Amino acid sequence: MEKYFKRKSELELPPPTKRVDNSSSSTKRVDNSSSKQDRVEINLADLPSDPGLRPRIKDYHPNDRDQVRRAYVQRKACQPKEHNFPYKAYGANNRRFNKSWFTRFDWLEYSIAKDAAFCLYCYLFKRDVGEQAGGDTFVTEGFSNWKCPEKLRIHEGGINSSHNQARRMFEDLLKPNQSIQSFHFKQTDQARIEYRTRLNASVDCIRFLLRQGLAFRGHDESEDSSNQGNFLELLRFLADHNEDIKAVTLRNAPENNMMISPAIQKDIVSAAAVETSNAIIMELGDAFFSVLIDESRDISTKEQMAVALRYVDKKGHVVERFLGIEHVTDTTALSLKAAVEDLFCRHGLSLSRLCGQGYDGASNMQGQFNGLKTLIMKENESAYYVHCFAHQLQLALVAVAKNNNKIATFFNFVANVVNIAGGSCKRLDLLKEKQATRVVESVHNGELPSGQGLNQETSLKRSCDTRWSSHYNTMISLIDMFPSIVDVLDAVAEDGATSELRGQAEHLSHFIQSFGFVFNLHLMRYILGVSNELSQALQRKDQDIVNAMKLVRISKERLQIMRENGWSSLLDEVSTFCGINKILVPNMDDIYVARGRSRRYTDGMTNLHFYRVELFYAIIDMQLQELNNRFTESNTELLLCVSCLSPSDFFATFDKQKLIRLAQFYPEDFSSSELMILSDQLDNYIFDVRSSIEFSKLEGICDLAQKMVETKKNVVYPLVYLLVTLALTLPVAIATVERAFSAMKIVKN
Repeated sequence: MEKYFKRKSELELPPPTKRVDNSSSSTKRVDNSSSKQDRVEINLADLPSDPGLRPRIKDYHPNDRDQVRRAYVQRKACQPKEHNFPYKAYGANNRRFNKSWFTRFDWLEYSIAKDAAFCLYCYLFKRDVGEQAGGDTFVTEGFSNWKCPEKLRIHEGGINSSHNQARRMFEDLLKPNQSIQSFHFKQTDQARIEYRTRLNASVDCIRFLLRQGLAFRGHDESEDSSNQGNFLELLRFLADHNEDIKAVTLRNAPENNMMISPAIQKDIVSAAAVETSNAIIMELGDAFFSVLIDESRDISTKEQMAVALRYVDKKGHVVERFLGIEHVTDTTALSLKAAVEDLFCRHGLSLSRLCGQGYDGASNMQGQFNGLKTLIMKENESAYYVHCFAHQLQLALVAVAKNNNKIATFFNFVANVVNIAGGSCKRLDLLKEKQATRVVESVHNGELPSGQGLNQETSLKRSCDTRWSSHYNTMISLIDMFPSIVDVLDAVAEDGATSELRGQAEHLSHFIQSFGFVFNLHLMRYILGVSNELSQALQRKDQDIVNAMKLVRISKERLQIMRENGWSSLLDEVSTFCGINKILVPNMDDIYVARGRSRRYTDGMTNLHFYRVELFYAIIDMQLQELNNRFTESNTELLLCVSCLSPSDFFATFDKQKLIRLAQFYPEDFSSSELMILSDQLDNYIFDVRSSIEFSKLEGICDLAQKMVETKKNVVYPLVYLLVTLALTLPVAIATVERAFSAMKIVKN
C-alpha cells in the first residue's frame, strides 16, 4: 500500500515555519495583510493523500487554496482497491467497505487511517450549507456506516444538490480553458483584439482623411449633432458596413478607450508622419540626393521652410519626396542652413551625400558670398546649385510684361475686363447664359460641330500674378467668349449699379473692340502658348536637367521660327477674328495713329511698321533675350558634360572625355584609380548600348537609367550608372515644395 500512502510522519503537515518577507525567494509564501491567517510554506508534493488526514480547505491560506485544489484534482480520488478492508460488528453481523463502490461512485475516497469514506468533490468545493447532503460527514468526519450504503446515493442528491454543484466545479477545474488564470488570459486576449479593431478603424479613417487633405473636426461633435465632422462620420460609416468594427467602436466601446479623442487623432497623425518620413529615408538609403527648398509665410504669419528630396530609386526612377516644413525665425542664409542641418540630423541624412541644390533666385538662396548655396558648398563642394527653371521662365515672362508699355497696358485692361465681366454672381451667370445661347446658335448654323464631349460650358479664367501659365488660360477664355464678354460689358454699361462702374464698363467695351487689343490678345496667346508647354514640362517630378535644357532650346527655336515666318498667319487670324466680331481692321499702309491722340502728332510710321516691328518683332525679341539671359545653365561646363549622357539618336552626343570631366566634378566619389576604370567602362558601355536594340528608342536620361536597371547593366557598368544617377539627381524645378505651400494650412493642422 506504499504507492497510495506514506508513513504517518510524512502525511502530517509540516509545522508552521517562520514568517517571510517580500524579499524572499519565489518558493516561499508571504504574508497577506487582508487575512488574519499566517501564511506558511506549502509543499504541494507533501500534501496528505489519505482523506482522513487532510486539513480542511478553508484552513489553508486563501492565496493557496486554488493550488491545493488543483494538486488534488491532478492526483484523482484516493481509492486503495487492493487494501484489505477491516470488518465492523453491527449486532450479529460483520460488515466492511465494499471496493465495488469505487466503480459506482467516482467521487468516493477511502481513508485507511480512519476506516471511513469521503467525498473528493465536497472536500474541494463544498459550500457551507449546514446539514444539507449529510453536512460535513463526507468531508471531515467520514462515513463508516457500512450497513447503510444507500446513503452514498442520498449524498449525491438532485441535480442542484451541494454535491453536484461541487462536482461541476471539479469538472470545470479539469478543463484548462475553464481555469481562472486561463479565463483571465482569455479576457485579456479578447480585450486586446477589440482594442486593435478600434485602433485600426481609427487609423484607416485618419489615413483616408490625410490622403484626401480633409479636415478632421466638426463644428458640433455632440451626440445629437447631425454632422459630427469628417472623422467621426467616416468612422460611423465604416462601422455601419462592418459588423466587427461596429461591435467594438463608438457607443459599444469603453468610455475611456474609444480611440476618437482629438489627442488620439493628433497622435496617430504624428505617427503617420513619422512612418512616412521613415519610409522615404528607407527608400533613399545610401543614394545621392538633392535638396529642394523654398520659404513662405503661413496663415499665422510665421516663416516656414518647405524641404523636398530628389533622388533615384532602386528601379532607376527619379523621385521627388516632400520631407517636411520647418519653422525658421528669419530667412537669412545662416538660419536656413541651421534648419536644414537640424532636419538632416533628425532623419539621419548626411551633407556628404548631397549632390545638388534647387532654390529660387532670392539673394539669401543663391548669394555668391553668403547665400545658402554658398554655405552648403563650403562643406560639400559637389553640392551644385541649379536655379529653378520654372522661376526663371516666370521671370522672363514678367520682364516682357513690365518692360513693354503696350503689353503692360494690355494686361491691365485684361484684368479689369475679368473683374467686371466675372466680378459678381449676377454678371457671371449672365456671361454663361450669353455664351450658352451663342454656342446653341453656332451649332444650329453648322459653325460648330456637335458630339459627345464637345461645346462644354466654359467660364472666364482668372489669372494669377505668380502663375503666368494661368494668363494663357485667360487669353484662351477671352478669345473663345469674346462676343459674350462684349454683351455683358454693354449690359453693365447700361444697368450698372454706379456711374463709375457704368463708365468703366463702357470704356472697356470700346477698348477691347479695337484692332490693337485683338492683335495683342492673339500675339500673347502665341507667346504664352510656347512658354505654357515649357512650364508644364518643367514642373514634372521626373524631369531631368538635360531634357529641360532641350525643352528651353525648343522653345527658343519656336519663337525664332514664329518671328521669321509667323507674321502673315497671325495677321490673317487677327483679321478674320475682327471680321467675325465686326471690328474695324485698319489699312496697314495708312499712318499709325495712337488711340486717343490727334493725327497731327503722329510719328509717320505706318500701321504695318507699328504692328510688325514695334509689337510683333519687339515682343518676340524681348522674350528671346530674356530666355537667353535667364537660362544660362546650358553654357556651364557641368551641364554640357551631363548632356553627353543623353541616349537620343543612338547616343549621338556621347563624348568620353566630357564624361570623364563630369566625374572629376565629384572628386569624393571618383578616385584617380576609379577614373581609369571609368574610362575603360565607357568604351565597353558605348559599344554595348549602341549595338543593343533595347537602347535604340530611348529619349532621355530617365529612360536610360530605367533601362540599365532592367537589363542589369547598372551592375555591369557601375561607374557609368553612378554618373547617370548623379545627372538625374540634379534639380530642375522646385514645384514640389511650392505645391506644399498650397496645402500648408492642412499640413500645419
